[in-house]
Amino acid sequence: MTDVTTAPPPTLLIDLATGLWRSQTLTAAIEIGTFEILAGGGATAAEFASRAGIAGRPAEILLTACTALGLLEQRDGRYHNSAVADTYLVPGRPDYFADYVQMVAKYTAPGWLKATEAVRTDAPTKPVPDPDRNMFEEGNRPDSFWDGLFAFSTLTARHLARAVDLSGVRRLLDVGGGAGATLLELCRQYQHLHGTVLDLAHVCGLAQRRIDAAGMSRRVGTAAADFFNDALPGGHDAVLLSMILHDWDEAQNRKIIAACLDALPSGGTLLISELLVDDDKTGPADAALMSMNMLVGCWGRNYTAAEYSGWLRDAGCADVRTVRFDSPGANGVVIGEKV
Repeated sequence: MTDVTTAPPPTLLIDLATGLWRSQTLTAAIEIGTFEILAGGGATAAEFASRAGIAGRPAEILLTACTALGLLEQRDGRYHNSAVADTYLVPGRPDYFADYVQMVAKYTAPGWLKATEAVRTDAPTKPVPDPDRNMFEEGNRPDSFWDGLFAFSTLTARHLARAVDLSGVRRLLDVGGGAGATLLELCRQYQHLHGTVLDLAHVCGLAQRRIDAAGMSRRVGTAAADFFNDALPGGHDAVLLSMILHDWDEAQNRKIIAACLDALPSGGTLLISELLVDDDKTGPADAALMSMNMLVGCWGRNYTAAEYSGWLRDAGCADVRTVRFDSPGANGVVIGEKV
């Protein structure tokens, strides 16, 4: 029999086993409209139930759970959004993050429910409409994926802009730039910067709508291309790969890096922004779990700074270095200069 006075408590295991309870509470709160209802003056449990159109019992349970998780606060019998919820979970706010939460719940979670199968088979378990086609091709990944990543990428880019000095970069090519969140944010932070979002044609359409809505069409353009098969456009003095290389295996990543360097002039800069796994492969948790997310979703994984640095040097880069920072989607950027 285990001695309860000396054995470690099972708290870690309970927290891991019940992680779904937390994420699904958050998802339910978003879909019920909790944070929009409580924005402003808050509400009692009865008022909330009436506004949400739900019965009193689930209203009380949901509000209690959200308060316990730090999403809400209770003051004088009224429930209010916490600072985090008020900033990120009220529709219409600049950094609205709920699209990302719902993308994870609806698009990513089904693959995670078969994580054991992914480990055993070394093959993705996330369902896609046509597994024989590239996972990024039109129809194989919903537009909600790009919407979900927009706030996530914007916040990541905001931290990247502080960590890396882009004052000397005139034009930046964002390879695999998705709906344009990263480049738009970098251009907001650096008023002199111009650039191009490069992605598949249907994704460029999504990016163009975001660019137009941001009033940035004079500084940010799009280029439709497949970076495995098409030459990348020139005319840029830096190329960014932000949360891209974790999708692919080493051979494909080396090919992407070579294509990026071919598009750069001598002295041009290549930046790889990612959640970097520690060189000794003991963590950190966010990078390690993102790597698990790649296991269930694609054929890539998260790599170490040493691995990226080696690939850049093999491709002919000089002055290869890593700059660390903290953000939702990246904890460092590996930088190389084309010889």
